[in-house]
Amino acid sequence: MQKYCFALDLKDDPALIADYEKWHRQVWPEIISSIREAGITNLEIYRFGNRLFMILEADDTFSLERKAAMDAANPKVQEWETLMWKYQQAVPGAKPGQKWVLMEKIFQL
Repeated sequence: MQKYCFALDLKDDPALIADYEKWHRQVWPEIISSIREAGITNLEIYRFGNRLFMILEADDTFSLERKAAMDAANPKVQEWETLMWKYQQAVPGAKPGQKWVLMEKIFQL
């Protein structure tokens, strides 16, 4: 199993944050399918204030590059990502246009 952790910020607006959480209580089935088809076995998103933290666990067939290519070729995923960008903003230090930023593991017990 592979594990990846990512960070992303939401726009600091309580109404937008509430709407973003509402969307995540009813994620489109095509998005769930695309996640599973990429080899992702578990995906969790946590929020503190407007900061999001995502934990992604995947099988050995998964790669970030393959997932990016799959997403780029999937119009429904692109529609979802465009919709979500209404609520999201890059974390400080992200590259231009970068959404979820891969975090570096610095400790494990």
